[in-house]
Amino acid sequence: MSQTATRAPVRDEAPDIETSSEGYANRFSGAVGAWFLARQARAVLALAAHHTVKTVLDVGGGHAQIAGPLAEAGYDVTVFGSDPACAARLQPLIAAGRCRFATGDLARLPYADQSFDLVVSLRLLSHVEAWPALIAELTRVARRAVIVDYPTVRSLNCLTPWLFEAKQRAEGNARSFLTFHEPQVIAAFAQQGFRPQGRMAQFFWPMVAHRLLKQPAVSRLLEAPCRLTGLTHLFGSPVVACFARETA
Repeated sequence: MSQTATRAPVRDEAPDIETSSEGYANRFSGAVGAWFLARQARAVLALAAHHTVKTVLDVGGGHAQIAGPLAEAGYDVTVFGSDPACAARLQPLIAAGRCRFATGDLARLPYADQSFDLVVSLRLLSHVEAWPALIAELTRVARRAVIVDYPTVRSLNCLTPWLFEAKQRAEGNARSFLTFHEPQVIAAFAQQGFRPQGRMAQFFWPMVAHRLLKQPAVSRLLEAPCRLTGLTHLFGSPVVACFARETA
């Protein structure tokens, strides 16, 4: 099996500017979007609960998808973005003192080794060409664990190279992205001294199908048998995965 991520067209190395925008947020609006985000938050919080965590660094989290749930769970949250514009959707949280925001180079985080108990990075890994270097930096500043998400080729994402144009037409603002063989992600974390600690595959059916349905009740019915039979665990995507420091 190839150990190279499958690529749909090129992206830049500051993709969180796009994911922090209102246009991107609109992809998660409405009842279906709320269902997506709630499932994602449950996965992250469940994985985080396996560790003794107080401080969390949310890298590329200007999309504000997880900073709020983390703060509500009692964590001390810092969101790090590549540009000051990435703070726009976080302003209510920042104003309420529920998180902090810092900015700089995603590939050179301005923190000492093991500065945060937990590092979280969502909607980022699959949009960075130099993803092994990003993993190295996430693990460097993590004391206990790192949680990331990524689309896997062991799913209907295997059709991405052929269906991307159709996805773009259906969603209007679909972005290109990398899909991963999971062993290559595990190997990249292993090189930094981190082992797999847990994973949760979110959906068996492509998210674009649920967006087109616009009926979360129907989507839940479609996903339920896949989850109960183990199909989602085996072939679902995106995956939210936690990697723990070997010495933690």
